[in-house]
Amino acid sequence: MRVRTTGFPMHGLNPQQNAAVAHCDGPLLVLAGAGSGKTRVIVEKIAQLISSGRYPAKRIAAITFTNKAAREMRERVGKRIKGDAAEGLTICTFHALGLKLLQIEHAKAGLKRGFSIFDADDTAAQLKDLLPGAKPDAVQAAQSLISRAKNGGLSPEQALDAAQTTREREAAVLYAKYQQRLTTFNAVDFDDLIRLPVQLLENDADMAMAWRERIGYLLVDECQDTNDAQYRLLKALAGPKGNFTCVGDDDQSIYAWRGANPENLSQLAQDYPALKVVKLEQNYRCSNRVLRSANALIANNPHEHPKKLWSAQADGDRLRVWECRDSAHEAERVAGEIHFLGTTRKAPWSDFCILFRGNHQSRALEKALQLLRVPYHLSGGTAFLDRGEVKDALSWLRLIANPDDDAAFLRAVQSPKREVGATTLAKLAEMAQHAHLPLSRAAESVGLLKQLPARSANALSGFVDILRGLRDQASQLPPADLVRQLNERSGLLAALRAQCKSDQMFAIRRGNLDELAEWFEGPAPGRGRNAGPGELAAQLALLTHADKNDAGNQVRLMSMHAAKGLEFRYVFVVGVEDGTLPHEASIEEGRLDEERRLLYVAITRAKEQLWLSHSREAQKWGNRVRLQPSRFLDELPAEELQRDGADPVADAERKQERAAAGFAAIKAMLEA
Repeated sequence: MRVRTTGFPMHGLNPQQNAAVAHCDGPLLVLAGAGSGKTRVIVEKIAQLISSGRYPAKRIAAITFTNKAAREMRERVGKRIKGDAAEGLTICTFHALGLKLLQIEHAKAGLKRGFSIFDADDTAAQLKDLLPGAKPDAVQAAQSLISRAKNGGLSPEQALDAAQTTREREAAVLYAKYQQRLTTFNAVDFDDLIRLPVQLLENDADMAMAWRERIGYLLVDECQDTNDAQYRLLKALAGPKGNFTCVGDDDQSIYAWRGANPENLSQLAQDYPALKVVKLEQNYRCSNRVLRSANALIANNPHEHPKKLWSAQADGDRLRVWECRDSAHEAERVAGEIHFLGTTRKAPWSDFCILFRGNHQSRALEKALQLLRVPYHLSGGTAFLDRGEVKDALSWLRLIANPDDDAAFLRAVQSPKREVGATTLAKLAEMAQHAHLPLSRAAESVGLLKQLPARSANALSGFVDILRGLRDQASQLPPADLVRQLNERSGLLAALRAQCKSDQMFAIRRGNLDELAEWFEGPAPGRGRNAGPGELAAQLALLTHADKNDAGNQVRLMSMHAAKGLEFRYVFVVGVEDGTLPHEASIEEGRLDEERRLLYVAITRAKEQLWLSHSREAQKWGNRVRLQPSRFLDELPAEELQRDGADPVADAERKQERAAAGFAAIKAMLEA
């Protein structure tokens, strides 16, 4: 097979990037600062591994943290490597890799083919059933503790041994009961997609060797975001030789709240003494003023591998620091500045981003942008896969593939509504438990149905007939056509038509079901063209809202956590006050390092200009309270900042200029 690449291997890389790409023997850690071209390094490394003949593409796996990142990397690899040289290359998330392993090794994991993946709602429903009478907060707390144990790679027994408090012991006992239910339903949850592969590989040396042969070289992006279970999966697949490249930045580790352990970067050196470390410090995104400010801020955190970002670009404008009266005044200033720059500089709205610590801070900003008719997109809306009609259709798909999935049965049998109420389902569940059958099989039993009221029994029989017909078609129809048939024959479309009060609303919701079918068109990465409904539903379960999110030409409003990996020409960071950033809880508990990293991430999103704003007062519990500027502002170099009042003449001119532009905009709106 002839490998053809665009350009020459390693063409145009700086010396440090070159060193990272060239090192192909043994473990490598690439400490990649913000905007330092880490994705290009990974893509070039893949090209180098293939073109050098060291590894065929089918033995290389590149692991990312989001499907969006995986898709973008696949696109870049496709442009870099032409022909069929990249055939068989794996580029996916940790969870997608874990799913692939479990689909191959399902029997050893105690699963049957076509197992289901429970989402957070499914898990919550099971825990609620296992905790009768528990309040929603208690169920959520238990769910969080179980997830934390699984992200730590702990089995129920290990979680019980590790429990230090009564609450943790109770959660561990609940974990065991919940896991037994998953086994009964032939299901796993999202966290099991990492925990179970780790358990299999660590306890079966032959399987581990086989998978190391299957995956000869690993590349892991955003390694600082790995939790303990993901790190153990990396070790199990890499083995003692450690043929891997881990790319990460300890300064951008901002996900400890969801289990990420930045110390895994340090652990690599202990587990692999031959580890080579390469630092990428040249930034290709930001102005030097932004970088000097970011460097000064993050220098206040402890570092095992300190970095100092620099750029060949110009110094750029100073960072603007605004002191505002309150959040409403802050929102007015931010919206006004965006409107002024967008109209006077003819900058597209997508060049602007507003970042905040908590989602509640967006309300005043939305109002201010609306008043100026500035289009915006707020990240974090209802996810496509969380929309009711989409979840209904997916429950049918799950049940078609896995008759043991009681959670899917309970949703599908009531989607759309039929003569099967809570009393009937409780009776059916009782009979199914007595007969040791899943609910869908119990509903097929004529003997059991005779014990139910006639109307309910007839409704269940009708449901079973539809389900059986769709299951028969599953092996004959292309997946997208099966979804379309399902939407019609299940009655989902007819129910939507009856529910919607307008043709416009029906068109929108029907469009969601049509889009779901389109997601099944053609082969998706990592699956065959003729994959069954169970495998396809499992693939969809791994997708997130961000994977289908295109804001278009609109100002972006998002949390600082959501902004990681993105960049914008103009960035506004609001609410830079003590108690907000750093967060009040972090101040009380002395956990400032991650809050500082969060601001570091926010600062390094800006390509040209950056604004940091804070308020003097806020309304809390019906009273006006005085706020203090964030202590982090004092850690920024004074010479890189332009504070309010520091240059009264320039401030007055700027205010007059923007007022004139605002008046002109209002006049234009009135005349429109």
